[in-house]
Amino acid sequence: MKKPVILIFLIAACVSVFAVDKTIDVSVPPGNNYDKAEFRLWYQDDVTAKGILVLVPGSNGDGRGDVDDAAWQDFAKSNHFALLGCRFTDNQHDNMDIEEYIDVKKGSGDAFLKAIAMLSDKSHHAELTAAPLLLWGFSAGGEFDYEFACWKPERVIAFVVNKGGVYYSALAPAATRATPGLLFTGEKDLETRTNIIKGIFDMNRRFGAIWAYGNEPGMKHEIGKSKQLAMQFFNTIIRMRMDAKNGKLLPVDAASGYYGDAKTLQYNPVPGSKGYLMSWLPDKAFADNWLLFIQGKL
Repeated sequence: MKKPVILIFLIAACVSVFAVDKTIDVSVPPGNNYDKAEFRLWYQDDVTAKGILVLVPGSNGDGRGDVDDAAWQDFAKSNHFALLGCRFTDNQHDNMDIEEYIDVKKGSGDAFLKAIAMLSDKSHHAELTAAPLLLWGFSAGGEFDYEFACWKPERVIAFVVNKGGVYYSALAPAATRATPGLLFTGEKDLETRTNIIKGIFDMNRRFGAIWAYGNEPGMKHEIGKSKQLAMQFFNTIIRMRMDAKNGKLLPVDAASGYYGDAKTLQYNPVPGSKGYLMSWLPDKAFADNWLLFIQGKL
């Protein structure tokens, strides 16, 4: 007598699984500092999203297909997040190596927020409109992340700067310095990119930014293991920042973390340590992997 009940349960469970994952595309008309603005949302239809992981590709690239990445989908499912793949392209201008669309305050940021509102409506997930954001990007994608974190820090859980070379903001606002960030360079990337990112890190760490910096040995202008370390960083910061009851963002107690010294390959708890220009590391597990990363052993 129990077999039909079990069979019905299994069929229902299978139907539920196959009905969960959905994607929606939207685009926003050209604007002041961008030509194309196109977006793809991946989400679980029967799950209330706690936040959105934003995926931004390199210069004028198309990141909409990145929502199909199995690793990012697993991350999103485990944290009840949606994925948002982005495509921005520049209007034609004199020097196309300078991405104008990353200067989000001049129009592309509003287009991005408008797209989220459109996707929230089309997906019937009202919670997405004001959902907090994790920002992952490579090269120009990391530039976009940084500028957005400087423009709307109240929306950002954590952000990644990853081997880009053009930034419109130097000293970040205090609220951005209080937002966890992870900055990457590659040992064999262009020296200008490395110097610019390290300079941004040093300037803002001097004034208390809770950011970490990692220069990956042997890497040129490529992702390397930065995605792997970023996932751990995001998982750690989600636990620290997101209120389990209402999903609101909590301030980070910087004293609860560690200061990592890339020269001595050591880290120590923040209390009692002199962390001037050292990386802020949120917990011991992340600190261990940060050490492996900067030694090329991750």
